[in-house]
Amino acid sequence: MDLKILLHASFFACALLARGALAGDLPARTPEPGSVSMRYPDAMQAIVDRALDLIGVRYRRSGDRPQTGFDCSGFVDYVYREGMGLILPRVSREISKAGTPVPKDELEPGDLVFFNTMRRAFSHVGIYLGNNLFVHAPRTGQKVRIDDLQEHYWARRYSGARRISGSMLSLKP
Repeated sequence: MDLKILLHASFFACALLARGALAGDLPARTPEPGSVSMRYPDAMQAIVDRALDLIGVRYRRSGDRPQTGFDCSGFVDYVYREGMGLILPRVSREISKAGTPVPKDELEPGDLVFFNTMRRAFSHVGIYLGNNLFVHAPRTGQKVRIDDLQEHYWARRYSGARRISGSMLSLKP
């Protein structure tokens, strides 16, 4: 396993533990009406858990299954479909229209983060984990991995974030 991924995963695990320990000291946050987190208890945890289970799966253009590999939007669609039964549009630009914009300082685990990697906004998508970390299928020759929004490459290309609302999506039968 790549040392950088291991360090990010360790940092994330410690942050989650600290967040849980401090949870009693934090004010309760009410989910927005119609949001996935309101409609499905523990939904975002299921999304994050499913995404982390797929770390190491290879990138494949137009890929949408762990057996064959993922591209970025195939990865996000698979995680939401398998984690909660929600079906997202197939391409990142269309996925960006399925959610509600979220300011960067209000990101929560499970939110989708978008980047301009092909000279157009919303050309790449990942799933926010917390503590400026996100998981995604980066590009040919790479594998699903965790990266930091503050890394120079990603910070310069950040296009925005969306919170998925169940009322905007199809539910898997």
